[in-house]
Amino acid sequence: MAGQFQKHKLGAAGIGGMLGLSMCITLFFPSFDFRSGESTWVGLDKTLSNGRVIGFSYEDPLVRGEGKPTTVVLNKDPKTGEAIDPPIRAYVYDAKAPLSAGVRHPSNMGPTVGKLSIEKGKIDQANDSDPVVFTIEATDVDGEEWHYVNNATVNNGWTAEAVLNTAGAESQYLIGRGKTVYITEGCWWCHTLLPEHTQDWQVFGTPPFLGDFNGEMPTAFGSDRKAPDLLHVAARNSSKEWMTMHFFNPRLVQPNSIMPRFDYLWGKTDANGKAIDFSKWRAEYNDYVSGKTVHPPEVPEYAPESEARALIDWVLMSLR
Repeated sequence: MAGQFQKHKLGAAGIGGMLGLSMCITLFFPSFDFRSGESTWVGLDKTLSNGRVIGFSYEDPLVRGEGKPTTVVLNKDPKTGEAIDPPIRAYVYDAKAPLSAGVRHPSNMGPTVGKLSIEKGKIDQANDSDPVVFTIEATDVDGEEWHYVNNATVNNGWTAEAVLNTAGAESQYLIGRGKTVYITEGCWWCHTLLPEHTQDWQVFGTPPFLGDFNGEMPTAFGSDRKAPDLLHVAARNSSKEWMTMHFFNPRLVQPNSIMPRFDYLWGKTDANGKAIDFSKWRAEYNDYVSGKTVHPPEVPEYAPESEARALIDWVLMSLR
């Protein structure tokens, strides 16, 4: 009996120790001020393209990706018409898109980056009620290059309307809304966004830095990797056609995939406004799988405002 009691005593002590350690971690870690870490270009791109918050918020209570900025790629100055080479990203916030956490709270971007964003970038002159355009600029500080957020509406005279018109529809991306789809559809259950500091880099790319997450809300690292990490997936595969087929029905490109179909993200109509007959498509696909037909059916082209478009925009433009 004494031996059995001793085992229970040791087990109880072990459980108590683990609980105590977990509480120490819970209470101790938040005491660190992660804002002392400086935001990288990646971190600034995330906070500007995602918007104020991804997920449930009072601006987007149903988590539909509403109130998000539009990211555009510019190869021409919308005010002067001069060429921009190489092209840059601009982040357009209309009156319905609340300013991102980094713009609202510059200290979240780090002491130096936050200071530069105010003094040179003039982000403190932006507000939620007026459309505004941001860019990411670089400057030299004591021989080192630093990136900061630039209020292009104030410093460059760029209006939201002019930027969107100059870029054109083909160069506009719904990145913030796309990340919302990634979260609401539970993609993070199987796909992480965090390559580890192991041999991961050989397959999934370079692990991120602390500054890559400044101002990102939430970070959404992922839950449990049952499928490839997605952080740099666009660097491995940048084909929009492949991604379109993969999301509509993964078995079109990977016959043994266990990933579910996400064809419902297309909505009811395609890019031409024509109703999508999902039953007919799946029947034709089954004929293809069974060998009755040689070629699979064509995947409908997604509509500009569909969730499928937003998700693919996020994958190809943010996950590089």
